[in-house]
Amino acid sequence: MSLFNGKRLDDHTFKLDIERMRMGWYADKYFVNIATMLQNLSEQGYLYQGQQPLLPGGISADNIATGDIEVEMQWFTRRPGKTVVVGVDKALTMLQHATGYFKDGKFVNTAQDLEVWAVQDGDVVNYDGDIHKVQPVMRVRGRYRDFAVLETSTLGILARASRIATNVYNTQIAANGKPLMFFPARFDVHEVQAADGYAYLIAVQRYNLDYAEDTDTYVSTDAQGDWWGGFGGGTISHSGIASFLGDTAEATLAFSRVLPMNIPRIALVDFTNNSIGVSLQVCQAMFEKYYELILQGDHEEAGRYILYGVRLDTSSSLRDEAVQPLGDPVLDLGVNPRLVFKTRQALDSAYLDWDLPDEALKAAKQYCENVKIVVSGGFNVEKITKFETLHVPVDIYAVGSSLFSNYGPTNTDFTADVVRVKVHGEWIDMAKVGRRAVDNPDLVRVW
Repeated sequence: MSLFNGKRLDDHTFKLDIERMRMGWYADKYFVNIATMLQNLSEQGYLYQGQQPLLPGGISADNIATGDIEVEMQWFTRRPGKTVVVGVDKALTMLQHATGYFKDGKFVNTAQDLEVWAVQDGDVVNYDGDIHKVQPVMRVRGRYRDFAVLETSTLGILARASRIATNVYNTQIAANGKPLMFFPARFDVHEVQAADGYAYLIAVQRYNLDYAEDTDTYVSTDAQGDWWGGFGGGTISHSGIASFLGDTAEATLAFSRVLPMNIPRIALVDFTNNSIGVSLQVCQAMFEKYYELILQGDHEEAGRYILYGVRLDTSSSLRDEAVQPLGDPVLDLGVNPRLVFKTRQALDSAYLDWDLPDEALKAAKQYCENVKIVVSGGFNVEKITKFETLHVPVDIYAVGSSLFSNYGPTNTDFTADVVRVKVHGEWIDMAKVGRRAVDNPDLVRVW
């Protein structure tokens, strides 16, 4: 969002649990312990007393107040290839509101003493396997004990949001710009929906920027659109069809009559495992009502009965009635290319079997051909790539749990390292072996 409108989100959006975050409630305990230790040492006036400081020649270890040590820390990921970065604004908000320390039971905010650089949500970083060429997404300089307890939370939001955004981005590429319905809400706790939906939005915007497309966004819950003003959409559910005694056509007519017109009419057609037959029943019932209203001159009301699409959602353990066994039986299961091709062909010619006057044929033909095909059920990058390679006539892909993938090439874990410390006013390299301070030209000074 920030990359595309030049604005950063703040706590009016995030509504952080700031008080407990300040106390280290969300921090790995070792960070809390270190922050506590450093603060106590500062209050004691402790000065470094060790004998083996890793300082370059000429730099004295005398009179170094370890408890007040200032550090330079950098946040980065080592996901292979390109990562679409999301979560930066929330991480910055954590730093802004929870940097500091407690004194006499009151929190002293010292965020203004930090030097902070960051990329924007929607920026990309690349990693080719060389740990010395990582691209930091945030850099902070300041007294370490003031923000030590925030490492866990800042890494967490960067890791999750960037993982989902990058998975969406790569899935969008596989889909060749066809819209993705964002359907992972049922696979995780509800508290993450707002952040996940925002990551999805950023990914689609990044794809549109990179590929000069104008792909639409579709989230399934209102919560997923909370941070950016989006609203949930969707299709008729299996439970809704059951409520109409398994009559998908009647359920779709009732849905169309009652629900606002801005909700697309998408029928879920696999309830009886006869997706093509049900698609044709729904299409005919909807067109008849649509054309009846057109003839009455009520074009606005007729718009309620425009069938936007049908959704194929055949279980991966079932073979739809329309798919006759052919070769490998596994390839016949679930939503497969043959089922989609046959559904498209059936919809496009459905009007030919309707008892229509000649003057209605053109409208009926256009109506049928405009019905989109939405597919769902186990779709991921690999399956979508297969469908697109075969030019399967899918219009929209509904994708769920695969967008949470976090293993192998999809691993998007983030790391934060102290890479420098300030000694006698001079910044000294102080990273663990294998790490070093790295620049990223996309980092901009935040405060």
